[in-house]
Amino acid sequence: MNTLKRLAGWIWMALAPAAVWLLANTAHSEIARNPTIDTRIQWTVFILVFIPIAFGLLLFGWFAWKGEYDRLPESSAEVAED
Repeated sequence: MNTLKRLAGWIWMALAPAAVWLLANTAHSEIARNPTIDTRIQWTVFILVFIPIAFGLLLFGWFAWKGEYDRLPESSAEVAED
């Protein structure tokens, strides 16, 4: 299972920049198709909101790849001990 978690970490790390790239390409094509200020503002907000989400996805993948999730606590008492 730990190997699967680490493999998923690579997938999450690859997915984050790919999603930002896809969103930026979509924004570029939508703005080129309808170059009004409303469209520019809408896609700028979408990108600015999604970048921190993608960064969190990248961090999640990094921690999974480094093995931070190999041993998960089974009770609240174990969390308090750390």
